[in-house]
Amino acid sequence: MIRINILAVGKLKEKYWVDAYAEYAKRISRYAKLTLVEIPECNDTNGIATQLFKESQLILDKLTGFSILTDKDGDIINDEEFAKIFLSLPTHGTSDLTFLVGGPRGCHPDIKARVNKTISFGRLTFPHRLARIMLIEQIYRALSVNSGSPYHK
Repeated sequence: MIRINILAVGKLKEKYWVDAYAEYAKRISRYAKLTLVEIPECNDTNGIATQLFKESQLILDKLTGFSILTDKDGDIINDEEFAKIFLSLPTHGTSDLTFLVGGPRGCHPDIKARVNKTISFGRLTFPHRLARIMLIEQIYRALSVNSGSPYHK
């Protein structure tokens, strides 16, 4: 069974985000083991670069398996290309897939250099909490595509 880890900077606080995440997590449980790790958002008076560096130190040791960063400057892919990532895990020698959703200020360059792939949900900017919901829905969609489920159609 595939193990999917989502590392996300910040915490979902609003009930509607928590409920949306929980719904897709429940659906995914048929296909994969899903883990969420919420990384504390670092606030530092020394500036954004210091904040991003501190967050990166909390993230780097948690990147396991094949790792994918969601970032506005990443590759724009379609549903089928996203689904193929899950099928390609054995060629990478792993059954673990780790996604990272950065905080509102993005990610430190050390993270961008460390991940295996960077994808984008488009050139529009989305709140990072919404991006997390978009990610989990896309994960469910990809697993549905690969299983032949009608959800994708």
